[in-house]
Amino acid sequence: MDRRTFLRRAALAGAACMIDFRQAFAQGVEDREVGKPWKGWKKGQFQIHLIYTGVAESMFLIFPDGTTMLLDCGDHNAVGRKELAVPVLPNPDRHSGEWISRYVRKVNPNKDYVDYMMLSHYHSDHGGCDTFYARKETRDGKDYYIGGFSQAAETLSFGKAFDRCWPDYDDPLPLTQKAADAFDHMKSFYEYMLAHKKMEIEKFRLGETGQIAMKRDAAAYPHFSVRNICANGRIADKDGNIRDLYEERKKSNPAGLNENGMSLGMIFTYGNFKFFTAGDFSDSWTLPNGDRFEIESALAEVVEPVTVAKINHHGHHSMPEKLVAALRPRVFVNNVWDQLHTVAPVMERLYNRDLYDGDRIVCPTVFPAERRAEDAGKPWLEILNKSSFDAGHVIVSVEEGGHDYSVTYLTADDESMTVKSVMRFKC
Repeated sequence: MDRRTFLRRAALAGAACMIDFRQAFAQGVEDREVGKPWKGWKKGQFQIHLIYTGVAESMFLIFPDGTTMLLDCGDHNAVGRKELAVPVLPNPDRHSGEWISRYVRKVNPNKDYVDYMMLSHYHSDHGGCDTFYARKETRDGKDYYIGGFSQAAETLSFGKAFDRCWPDYDDPLPLTQKAADAFDHMKSFYEYMLAHKKMEIEKFRLGETGQIAMKRDAAAYPHFSVRNICANGRIADKDGNIRDLYEERKKSNPAGLNENGMSLGMIFTYGNFKFFTAGDFSDSWTLPNGDRFEIESALAEVVEPVTVAKINHHGHHSMPEKLVAALRPRVFVNNVWDQLHTVAPVMERLYNRDLYDGDRIVCPTVFPAERRAEDAGKPWLEILNKSSFDAGHVIVSVEEGGHDYSVTYLTADDESMTVKSVMRFKC
């Protein structure tokens, strides 16, 4: 190919990408799938489902070969936030673990079997908790609570769990109920699943790229991989070099470690497409010299530019400038269960063109009317996906090969899986 032909094709490709993005932003133009039931997963797609309940975080991932993972499945007293609560959907007649499992069975190519489950960190909005809403039973002579993951496991079967501090619960320090509100609950759940459901449990291995792997036909999709980038207050670069962000703090104030900072994080790669997720990874403290240290800014040193990024800690006091600039995604997604998620200072950073060039759109599962009224007139409102004004499930679908992807909103008002909107992009 000569230089002139190359430049002409590059210009056409660039124009196509711009048209694609502008069309995606033209929310008045309905996609052919809007108003119809969602078509489902097809072989070769990588899908990321952000499941909305209004009280917890949960994501369901389908790898290109059909391998599946449930990443977080919480149950949390979000309604106790009163005026800060968001709609509980489809309704409060069932708890979130049951709604999540019902959603999974609708979209899972393997019906009720899920290859992997993972708790990002030991907080109830991600794993469930025995002190909130859970149904108490006696199993194996001990108290056992049905809520969050344990409730989902009443109807779903899990092949393997990845846990941040298995099997001794002592990384980086002995885990206690005081340090993590989902600890006792998850510990009992793991014991029961080992004894009765034949589920394997494996410690999450920081820095690896092959631990979370396709199980059905990996050879058919060689351009899919998962890199483990953070765990237990540590981060790993592409070469597997590990840095302990809490090394000094463990010496001086071990009781003060933040469970959010222990979150597990990964980058999923499929061809040209990359997805970043790191639970609630966020924490900061003042150094002896008076400077403020943010662990997310340190994480920025080991991540890479991605296509889609899940916002850390629900968009509540998270996503510092350095991390936003390092990730520079076209699409941000966010699991929301509170009015104080996707807050204005975070949105200002996501909007800031000084951090990185190019268009971007923010797709939370809900951005409620109260927030829109409070933030009326803010320029960053223009990068919000309008489908978030009414709560919905968010699906990122990456087509085979990782060249094209879409962001779809499904209604969360009921279980009809009706498509509310679709935005299509090229990587």
